[in-house]
Amino acid sequence: MRIHVVRETTPGEKRVALVPEIAKKLVKAGHEVTVERGAGVASGIPDAEFEEAGVRVLDPDAAALAPGDIVLRVRPPADHDMARLPRGAVLVSMLDPLGQPERAHRLAAAGVDAYALELVPRTTRAQSMDVLSSQANLAGYRAVIEAAARLPKVFPMLMTAAGTIPPAKVLVLGAGVAGLQAIATAKRLGAVVRAFDIRPVVKEQVESLGAQFVGLTLDEAQTEGGYAKEVSEDVHRREQEVLAKFTKDSDVVITTAQVPGKRAPVLVTREMVESMHAGSVIVDLASDSGGNCELTRNGEEFEHRGVRIVALPDAASGAAANASRVYARNVASLLELLVRDGRHAPVLDDDIVAAVAVTRAGAVVHPRLASL
Repeated sequence: MRIHVVRETTPGEKRVALVPEIAKKLVKAGHEVTVERGAGVASGIPDAEFEEAGVRVLDPDAAALAPGDIVLRVRPPADHDMARLPRGAVLVSMLDPLGQPERAHRLAAAGVDAYALELVPRTTRAQSMDVLSSQANLAGYRAVIEAAARLPKVFPMLMTAAGTIPPAKVLVLGAGVAGLQAIATAKRLGAVVRAFDIRPVVKEQVESLGAQFVGLTLDEAQTEGGYAKEVSEDVHRREQEVLAKFTKDSDVVITTAQVPGKRAPVLVTREMVESMHAGSVIVDLASDSGGNCELTRNGEEFEHRGVRIVALPDAASGAAANASRVYARNVASLLELLVRDGRHAPVLDDDIVAAVAVTRAGAVVHPRLASL
């Protein structure tokens, strides 16, 4: 069976879906692995390293995909990428299926069997395949580093001959994987950290990292799997009332709150931004789904009344070498459920396969997408 890795075409994307370390194991298992020329360069992986792992490096025009080939990607395919997929091909990628359900219907019409990595369930068995967690972990780290580089203050308290320099105050909104890593990173850099969330399950996690929990705790705010879900207008209003008390004296605000398939909740209003002191920094990790800050412009960085607002739509790409490595491990773990006897033969009644399967045999098979 052939496994093909494309070169990402999304502007600014530096990751690659497979790395030589994992590719070598797939080759050893008897699979043919091919990769588009230059696919790993932005991640610090030259073509020669893939070749040393037994991978064939091909020019894009020479890929000549065939039915049954498995195509690995990081970002969802653009129109011209989908046009290159033959009927009967298999696509394993992040697809934003809940945010862009029309893509699933187009893949079904093209006869492509597609698996969306964002839909991996949050279970113990599926942890090794959880790309959202692996990438969010790095995104949380990058958010703090980007904020620290822009803040005209240092994060730790410093005792100097000229006096004491107080520590920076960091507020993290959303205590999922990205938020928890942001908390841990900011604490390691010496900042005073506060965290806001409305899911009861995360309060203890926040406090275990040494941060002060300043959020609400509402059972209605989380799914059975622990993910955030959309809340009522009344709860949203209460969120903003609480946050207004803490944003105005924070040096850094890092926002990470997202709801799958929905617009990111607006937690930081224009009024809150304008209440912050000049030189403060807001890093919005939810900008590609609308942003948690009312003023966020996706992919842009600008100042509003002295407050720098930084939109990082895919912060994990800023740590492309590490992000690609863990992403490749996630993908390889999933392939173990999709490939048997050297061909695409998924275990259809497996709960993980059922959760990530978007299209099969020309139809949309995921129940949440079929009606969208």
